[in-house]
Order: sequence, then structure tokens, then C-alpha cells
Amino acid sequence: MTALTFRYVAHTDTGLRRSANQDSGYASPRLLVIADGMGGAAAGDLASSEVMHIIRELDTDTVDADAVAALEQAVTKANTRLGQLIADDPAVEGMGTTLDALLWDGEKFAFAHIGDSRVYRLRGGELTQISKDHTFVQSLIDEGRLTPAEARVHPHRSLILRAMLGRDDNGADLSWVQPMLGDRYLLCSDGLTDMVTDEVIRGALLAETIDMAATELVRLALEAGGYDNVTVVIGEFVEAGTEPDERLSSSDGQPQLVGAAAGQARPRTGEGTSGSDSATTTPSAYDPEELRYAPRPPSRMRWLRWAAVAVVLALILAAGGTWAYKWSQTQYFVAAEDGKVAIFKGVQADIPGITLQHVEQVTDVELTSLPTFRRQQVEAGIEASSKADAEKTVAELDDLAVEPTPTPSKTPTKKTPTKSTKSTASNTVWQR
Repeated sequence: MTALTFRYVAHTDTGLRRSANQDSGYASPRLLVIADGMGGAAAGDLASSEVMHIIRELDTDTVDADAVAALEQAVTKANTRLGQLIADDPAVEGMGTTLDALLWDGEKFAFAHIGDSRVYRLRGGELTQISKDHTFVQSLIDEGRLTPAEARVHPHRSLILRAMLGRDDNGADLSWVQPMLGDRYLLCSDGLTDMVTDEVIRGALLAETIDMAATELVRLALEAGGYDNVTVVIGEFVEAGTEPDERLSSSDGQPQLVGAAAGQARPRTGEGTSGSDSATTTPSAYDPEELRYAPRPPSRMRWLRWAAVAVVLALILAAGGTWAYKWSQTQYFVAAEDGKVAIFKGVQADIPGITLQHVEQVTDVELTSLPTFRRQQVEAGIEASSKADAEKTVAELDDLAVEPTPTPSKTPTKKTPTKSTKSTASNTVWQR
């Protein structure tokens, strides 16, 4: 089997109707990645940048035994990072990003995909989409309710069903991709695929070099309207050991980072930049993508929502507590009170600050008149299903009661006093 390696290029453009680039692209001898941020100018670029920086940690010289597992861990880590950012700053709540990543293990690609950015393969002149859009219109296509041609003009074609949002409910699709000599792989944001058809993409990918193909793809997207940021990452497979092509930007072997993650603007290329400079920052009157990319401002009434939730919970607890108290007052039990058998209303429970029992009736049955076992039962409390049941229990206890045996008293012995022979004045002193 021929050992393979790939050449690469990453290219991006803000587009003609966006003021900022929320896409991030990356290409290196081991890793191809694209992330298309969502959430508006306030957060989409942050989401794609943070995810890109974490996925780039996979770009090392160490070849993992299982590249898919390594890629899955990186995707999970990146998603967790988004969740932390949202928790730390509610102003970016609602941000997210798509992600497509191809990680080379020396023989094949580990592939991760989530969102509506796409991955294509050009093999033998035939273009194949190897990713599947996580979009509303794609679900309609899968159900047979929409054709691909109809999906291209559907008003909700940019509505994403799955993306990286910092939550646990949207996992990425993971798989292996086996390249062949001569294959070209294209990772692109929807800024390209919404503007041009697959056939146009195929024609551009057939360019002499991948750098020329990348430039042509961006130019075509801009020429078609450039409604959105457009980013392309391309990898081309050649035999390992092939001399670098000096015409290519990747001939130096250095990674290429573009878009929001690069932290700097990239000059617009191609000749399709119709319109003035001001047109590049002025949004159209109606842009369906705004529904997808619109930033969600932080809620100034957040505290009010939390207060409302607290009030609702308090009412539920109060209602539950009221019901529980009323139920307790329909219960009875027999227990001891001041040495006698008594009927109590309520339940035997000690709750600080709350009284759930009170004496309903104190009977004449003395605890001391009961057999030891029954006396202990009364002291522990005997449950009753009703007041009548409690009275029945008392009657049974009364039948078991016995009169206490009186303790015999001693009869005092009268002693005869002895007259003392000693007297003082008129007083007589007696001794016992």
C-alpha cells in the first residue's frame, strides 16, 4: 500500500454583507478543521475561536492509537469550554458553532462533524459530500418531503438542528474516512454552499493547485452575493516523500490558521468584490442568515425570572405544606399524658417550629394500672385510623387495667412517757 501524505491550504473572507468574520479555519500536515460560529457579532467569533484552539491541541507529532477516540475527547472538551464561557458571562448565552475536523493518523482520517458546515471529497473528478447537514431542511429531505433543489431555496434552509452549544444534548457524528492517492478534501462553511452549487464547487476543485482552487471558491461565493463569511480548507493527497510544491502556501510545512481564531483580518482575494467598501458592512434588508447568527443580548430581567421561579416554588411548597397539615389533623393516636392514657389528634412527629399534634382527650386510665407490655405500647404511641378507633383502643386498655393494691400502713405504737425526776421551776421535762 502506498504511503500517503497531504498538502493543505486554508482561506477565508468576511463576505460582502458581514462586518466581522465568525468562521475559523485550520490546516496542517495532520489536521484539517473548520468552525462556523453562531450567535452574532458578540459571540459567534468567540465560539469558533475557542473550539478551534482546543481542537488544535490534537496537532502534535504523537500518533494516537485511536484517533477517533482522541478527536471525540477534544470535541467534548471544546463543548465543555463553551458551557463554561456561557456560565461565566450570560451575555454570550446562545452562542455556538459548527465543527468539521479531519485528524490524520498516518493511514486514515478520524472524522468529526456537527452542524451545517460541509466536507466534500473529490475523487476521480467526482464530487461526494461525506458529511450530512444537521439542518431542518435536511430532515425534510430525509423524510422525502423536500428535494435537494427545493432545499436550496427553502426559507428555513439555514436553521440548524444540531451544533456545539456548550450542552450535553448535541453530540458530534464520528467516523473514519479512508483517503486515496489524488483525493482532494474540502471543508467549507455554508457561506460557500449557500452561494454556489455542488457542480460549481466540483469545477473549482479541479483547478491545477489547491491554492488556486481555494481562491476560486471564495471568489465564486463573493461573486454570487457573498451574504455570509466564506471559509474553505482543502487537503490533497500525494505520495509520502513527494517534494514540496513551491507554488503552494503549505510548502513551508507550517500550519495555517485563518478567520476569527487567527485574531486578525485577512485581505479579500479574487475579483468578485463588487460594491463599495461600505457595502461590505451594511446588512441587507432581509437576510435569512440573521435568524441563525443573530446575537442574543443578555436579559436585563433575568433576576425577575429567577424571582418568579422562587415565588412559584414557594407557593408549591406552601400548598403542599397546607395539604400535609390538614391531612395530619385527621389522624389520631393513643399515648401517655401526665401519667394517664390520652387520645391525641395529629401525628407523632417533631418538626421545629411546627406543632402537628395536640391532646384531644385525657382518660381516667392510669398508666400504672396497665400491664407492663401495654404500658410500654402507650408510652411509644398507638396509631389509630380514626377517633372512634382511638376510643376503642382506650376501652380495651381500660379492660386490662387493674386497681392498684393498697400498701399496708403501720399502726403507730403509743409509748408511755416517763416522768423525769428533774424539774426546773414549774416546767416538767418529759423523755421518751
